[in-house]
Amino acid sequence: MASVWADAQAFLARRRVTLGFVTAVAALALARPSWTSWGVGLVVACVGEGIRIWAAGHIEKDREVTTSGPYQWMRHPLYVGSSVLALGVVIATCSPVVAVLAALYMSMTISAAVTTEEARLRRAFGDAYDSYARAQGPRVARAFSMARVVRNREYRAASGVVGGFLILALRLAFNL
Repeated sequence: MASVWADAQAFLARRRVTLGFVTAVAALALARPSWTSWGVGLVVACVGEGIRIWAAGHIEKDREVTTSGPYQWMRHPLYVGSSVLALGVVIATCSPVVAVLAALYMSMTISAAVTTEEARLRRAFGDAYDSYARAQGPRVARAFSMARVVRNREYRAASGVVGGFLILALRLAFNL
């Protein structure tokens, strides 16, 4: 049974972007926004994307245990940012069905991603990751880098936010 659960978590972690895209399409189809919900949701989503950009500007994926920027205060700032971003989408769509879909998607895929990612980091970095996870590891003072943001392909998530909110605005503007 444990193996089946581990396989399910690995599947969800690997497919979270694809499942997120499907969930976003459903959210757009089920959305019943108002200009107020759209505006408030946009602000919240931008805060979430801002957290993601901040994290992406510090992380050196698969090279080290990153301890600068938001990683000083939280273990998974990219996922925290994604969660805030999802909340913004839920607010913008003004749909209880979207709220349920987003909650299911986020709870299943983010928890699976955290579990599989932490196992991978422990295998790759051993004691360095365990010290970081206990908030006992050394902190690295590293400046934010836009080049790192690009290298980490955060422009894809930012484009998704812009595109999704643009579609919602067009629906509102043209009563679609």
